[in-house]
Amino acid sequence: MERENSFTTGPILGPLVRFALPVLLALFLQALYGAIDLWVVGKFAEAADVSGVSTGSQITQTVAIVITGLAMGITVQVGQKIGEGRPEEAGKAIGSGITLFLLLALAVTAVMVPGAGAISRLMQAPEEALGETTAYVRLCSAGTVFIVAYNVLGSIFRGIGNSRIPLYTVGIASVFNIAGDLLFVAVLHMGAAGAAIATVMAQGLSVLLSWLMIRRMELPFTLTKADLRMNRPIVGRILNLGIPIALQDLLVSISFLVIMAVVNTRGVIASAGVGVAEKVCAFIMLVPSSYEQAMSAFVAQNVGAGEHRRARLALRYSVLMSAAVGLAMFYLAFFHGDLLSGIFAKDRQIVAAGADYLRAYGIDCLLTCFLFCFIGFYNGYGKTVLVMAQGIFGAFAVRIPIAFLVSRNPAASLFHIGLATPSSTVVQIVICLTALVLLRRKLGRGA
Repeated sequence: MERENSFTTGPILGPLVRFALPVLLALFLQALYGAIDLWVVGKFAEAADVSGVSTGSQITQTVAIVITGLAMGITVQVGQKIGEGRPEEAGKAIGSGITLFLLLALAVTAVMVPGAGAISRLMQAPEEALGETTAYVRLCSAGTVFIVAYNVLGSIFRGIGNSRIPLYTVGIASVFNIAGDLLFVAVLHMGAAGAAIATVMAQGLSVLLSWLMIRRMELPFTLTKADLRMNRPIVGRILNLGIPIALQDLLVSISFLVIMAVVNTRGVIASAGVGVAEKVCAFIMLVPSSYEQAMSAFVAQNVGAGEHRRARLALRYSVLMSAAVGLAMFYLAFFHGDLLSGIFAKDRQIVAAGADYLRAYGIDCLLTCFLFCFIGFYNGYGKTVLVMAQGIFGAFAVRIPIAFLVSRNPAASLFHIGLATPSSTVVQIVICLTALVLLRRKLGRGA
């Protein structure tokens, strides 16, 4: 049986690192889902397939991001109830969450599958890659129920302090995803459609493995059949916590989709190059992303127990550890982007375009170690409206306007367009620091 972590007593650094490391590895393996698709397609298919997977995965990733944001409402709710020592309330939150997300999965599937073509055209997918993009989006959307189920199960485990089970299941599923990509793309030459089929099959396997493990575990909450219903007050609390995060994640993701659409007007090479860079970015941003999730669970339990000082110390440790890795990622992305892009593409023009865009992400690596840890900290406190506000402001007041204005200059490179991202991150960090000062003053008076 996996041991769940109680974050409310004892040392901080050790338990935080032990919790964050499996989260990091699980995120790494999740990133492999899309990366392996792109790598195999880049090596064994045509530029149109690369563009199709690049644009299509941006669309499907947007859906996954929204689901993950909503599921954070379960993580925070469960974590706080565990911290308060109320396992039966945690079980009710889980039961209501499962019911809510099942309905959500059915709704998303009903919209995305028939609308795949229209969404791909809205993204201005290059004409020669429109069919591949549509096929990728439609097939991945058919597996939405697996995406939803995986994120709900992961949110439950993180809320109770267990980050190992999601790691085990996604690890096994990644092996099957690689095998499926090689079969459908390299052997059967199905291109972008084959990559999508392999991804959906692997996600389904991950959900099955998670469920089998749950049935064999002793869990720190009470869950009965009666809890598997839409308990309105609990669903309302989950949505109150999750909707701001999901809305922020959706709109931020849309801002990146807008940038992708802007880049797509420059042709298939630029489109494929940015798609390659985005896949590389999914890896170089893993450490701050893992600490964001770890902070949410750690802080939620300590807020439930009234341990606010421990929550602030955890924030400090997370930023320091994340910043050390961010410096290394900056060096790789800024100075060796061609090597990183070359992992996913063989076309020299695509590699060069990806490397140019990655230089801007290298700068962002120095900044996200602060921003992501702040986001996890505020999520754990349940201050998800703040998280939403800073994310939306950065995306629509800074990132999109800068990218659009720069792109209007024909001489502007992908690096110049990409600078819109670190520019927005700077503004978001300032907002988060200001909020931290205000929070500490409030807690100093009463908490």
